[in-house]
Amino acid sequence: MEQTNPAVPLRPSAVVVARNVGSQAVLINLESNRIFELNETGSRIWALIEQGLDRDAICAQLQQEFDDSPADLKQTVDNLIVDLARERLVCV
Repeated sequence: MEQTNPAVPLRPSAVVVARNVGSQAVLINLESNRIFELNETGSRIWALIEQGLDRDAICAQLQQEFDDSPADLKQTVDNLIVDLARERLVCV
């Protein structure tokens, strides 16, 4: 698996449009016209990315909000960041 740099601030790509739908989020890549749906956790991670937080700050915030182990949260965040970067939805 690819690694993410924990200290690099993240930001949404200029080619993505995001909308909240209930507790979920829908992301649209305007270049590829691909649509991505994020569950509640993914939606929260996306909101923190929109705030310009780095991976460690996102993990710290999620630890306050979700009842999950720090290791599991870091793995979830890393996996989503890698997926978002692969689809050019986030700039790392």
